[in-house]
Amino acid sequence: MAASFFFYDLETSGISSRSARIMQFAGQRTDMDLNPIGEPVNEMIKLTPDVVPEPDAIMITGITPQQTLVDGYTEAEFLKFFYDEVVQPDTIFVGYNSVRFDDEFMRFLHYRNFYDPYEWQWVDGCSRWDILDVVRMTRALRPDGIEWPFAPDGKPTNRLEFLTKVNKLDHAHAHDALNDVLATIAVAKLIKSKQPKLFEHLLNYRSKKAVSELIERGEPFIYSSGKYPSVKQHTSAAYWLGRNPNQRDEVVYDLRHDPTPFLNMSVDELAEAWKYTKDPDVLRLPVKTLKTNHCPAVAPLGVIKDPETQARIDLTLDTISKNLALLKAHQAEFTVKIMEIMKRSDTEREQTYLVDNQATVDERLYDGFFGPGDKQTMRAVRSSEGEQLNPSAFIFSDERLTSLLPLYKARNYPQLLTSEERAAWDEFCHNQVFAGDQSSKLAKFFKRLGELGADEKLSDEKKYLLEELQLYGQSIVPADATE
Repeated sequence: MAASFFFYDLETSGISSRSARIMQFAGQRTDMDLNPIGEPVNEMIKLTPDVVPEPDAIMITGITPQQTLVDGYTEAEFLKFFYDEVVQPDTIFVGYNSVRFDDEFMRFLHYRNFYDPYEWQWVDGCSRWDILDVVRMTRALRPDGIEWPFAPDGKPTNRLEFLTKVNKLDHAHAHDALNDVLATIAVAKLIKSKQPKLFEHLLNYRSKKAVSELIERGEPFIYSSGKYPSVKQHTSAAYWLGRNPNQRDEVVYDLRHDPTPFLNMSVDELAEAWKYTKDPDVLRLPVKTLKTNHCPAVAPLGVIKDPETQARIDLTLDTISKNLALLKAHQAEFTVKIMEIMKRSDTEREQTYLVDNQATVDERLYDGFFGPGDKQTMRAVRSSEGEQLNPSAFIFSDERLTSLLPLYKARNYPQLLTSEERAAWDEFCHNQVFAGDQSSKLAKFFKRLGELGADEKLSDEKKYLLEELQLYGQSIVPADATE
């Protein structure tokens, strides 16, 4: 089967892939020349009563929970549709900021519903890509032939709705998933037509192997990322220091900056300098992590050999050469200290997650991979389609799956719950919705509705959404909570 793109976009109940849910999935398959293949996909997914949507997200998308309940699939039904109708060999799944946002929601969706979270993007020649970083690198390196937008504050912006507007591309309903998909295809087609060599380069460098081979040559390379400032076109020259000992991230130094102030710092001083701050006057350690499996936009240093490109990103080859020489003179000892910072950061992040998050089983996707035996049992769970979902009949090695199974049954097959299972599900929903009293999810939900409703300039459409959210919030209050 010939390779194809599947452009997709999600609208969700909130911004956290761990706790929020997909409410709309839309997509369109194209050939490698970006011509549509078949009809677009546009489906709703039911919101379950253990999830409290974020009012601000609903106000942006315009999709009410009630709409998903009327028109949507359950998550299990949607994934069956997804594998029957969407997943095909040699598919490149692609979106606009999909690697950091949409792909994460899809992984957690798979995890909650007894599918391997990753295989859909690599089995049978499948892969993934992200147009946002393609846009960033194109703007920085090869902007000719495309109009580039600016935000109201005058800074460069690459937001999809701004990019389509200045280039007169159809994008009538931003934040509707299908319209965003079609707009992303239009932007990709624009870049492919105006800058075909860069487009093909980044397409070929979407693989982890290709990225690793480029960055580990021991030479500077060009890196476009949202981690770099928009006023510098989100682009700089980076140099590989090594691999994070605890993670699979690569660690790179930003050669825009003179390393001299950092070379003699202690580990503690470097760790402090690495912390994020909004203060532009604070000296920050110019070290970044790079995930080779996140389709980063990287290119050889030679792409900025012309003075025009150097001026555009405000970085010269002379500056890069000078800073690299200074770094290399102390590279060994400096790298040892940087890797120690990475170890500390990972440990602190893990401890903070365990203490502050008190993660429910739904949120524990990244605790580890599932073994072959558990994967076989997961397939048995899916094939039962609820009719034989006696949780005690399925034995797992991974305790996460044991804990997920009652939730999977309640969310997808509530009509099959026994009285005991129904009571346990009601208790779970109650805890999810009411835990924390005035700081509970539902209390925050109603408080935010009140704040949004105080705006006297609200349109009729926004007022309608607030009314629907008010009704939905009342509907998920368990009966015993109002007694």
